[in-house]
Amino acid sequence: ELILLDEWLSMFGMRARIALAEKGIKYEYKEEDLEKKSQMLLEMNPIHKKIPVLIHKGKPICESIIIVEYIDEVWNDRVPFLPLDPYQRAQAKFWADFVNKKVGDVGGRIWAGKRDEIEVAKKELIEGLKELENVLGDKPYFGGDTFGFVDIALIPFYSWFYTYEQLGNFKVEAECDKLISWAKRCKERESVSKSVADEKEAYEYVVNYRKRFQLD
Repeated sequence: ELILLDEWLSMFGMRARIALAEKGIKYEYKEEDLEKKSQMLLEMNPIHKKIPVLIHKGKPICESIIIVEYIDEVWNDRVPFLPLDPYQRAQAKFWADFVNKKVGDVGGRIWAGKRDEIEVAKKELIEGLKELENVLGDKPYFGGDTFGFVDIALIPFYSWFYTYEQLGNFKVEAECDKLISWAKRCKERESVSKSVADEKEAYEYVVNYRKRFQLD
């Protein structure tokens, strides 16, 4: 009925896990070895061959943000992630896309980049996080009082902040204290706390990855 192909440390996979947990949906979890991808993954995502992939009644849905939106639309009898107002929906999708580009892509340049690239990427990351903090303002969540689409898009990266900080020699909290308060609030939700990876495990993975590819 419902299968999630995923990898535990993936911030993109965490989005799908949080969304499913928020809606209280049961599913079968299949951990992927990304160095030896399963036949199921190759068949279900032949274009990108990446996780996460949500398989619903034998049909694959790929790309984490699209998966979260799909979950919201299919299980629409439960608390919605996206606002009903078309303009507010568009804004939420804009900022989720911003997270992909200004946190996901830029963060990748920190943890998987060469040493001389990290400083530039770090500045870009801080700029992006400050923009998001401005959007958050004094609200409990990006959607106001309700945990929703943009929160799900961004909160998995919190488990990677420690890695960014160690490699970039900075503290996110010193730059964006409201954002850290928001992240701690999100982590109080069971859907988040049980779905995100441990920050030290993420860092340990990155240290080994960087050694292996001689990035330092």
